[in-house]
Amino acid sequence: MRFIDIHPDNPQQRSVDQAVAVIRDGGLIAYPTDSGYALGAQLGNKDALDRIKTIRKLDDKHHFTLVCKDFAQLGQFVQVDNAIFRAVKNATPGPFTFILPATREVPRRLLHDKKKTVGVRIPESNIVQALLETLGEPLLSTTLILPGETEPMSAAWVIADELDGQVDAVVESGQDVIAEPTTVIDFSDGFAEVVRVGAGDPTPFE
Repeated sequence: MRFIDIHPDNPQQRSVDQAVAVIRDGGLIAYPTDSGYALGAQLGNKDALDRIKTIRKLDDKHHFTLVCKDFAQLGQFVQVDNAIFRAVKNATPGPFTFILPATREVPRRLLHDKKKTVGVRIPESNIVQALLETLGEPLLSTTLILPGETEPMSAAWVIADELDGQVDAVVESGQDVIAEPTTVIDFSDGFAEVVRVGAGDPTPFE
């Protein structure tokens, strides 16, 4: 496992390139977001998906998240009508995950079994934005919450210790990471349902 130091305010391109190379080579990374650490891999990477499921002990009902750079990218992968468009646009970038009907661009194994939905988010993090800019596509992602825990992991060295051999790289930002998961808003039935209250203010969706 390797540590990759990336500056939180001015991400160095060389370090970003190293992290993206791990992702493109089929690796699984742990990286800091605006709501704790997350696990990230390339969209079509089935092996990494299986590894994420093993680490987090997830079943088929779990919504995986596509972490997107901006609204234009998000729109390629989910269907949004005008009312939902405005609500999501006003809350991004930020610590929210939105569950929406997926387009055909999303690999089937990422979809919720019954609903054919997927989670999407646009984080407010310079590091994540730099990774997405260089990768050129969304990251397959899920918050790094270990089984039996309620808060995401927030310290790179603890992740390296706990998940040694299970992730290929840990991105270290050199600053404290907020250990609070995203607020999850489910739009799969055409209206907003607050599924989980986290770092984002749920008031506009209630």
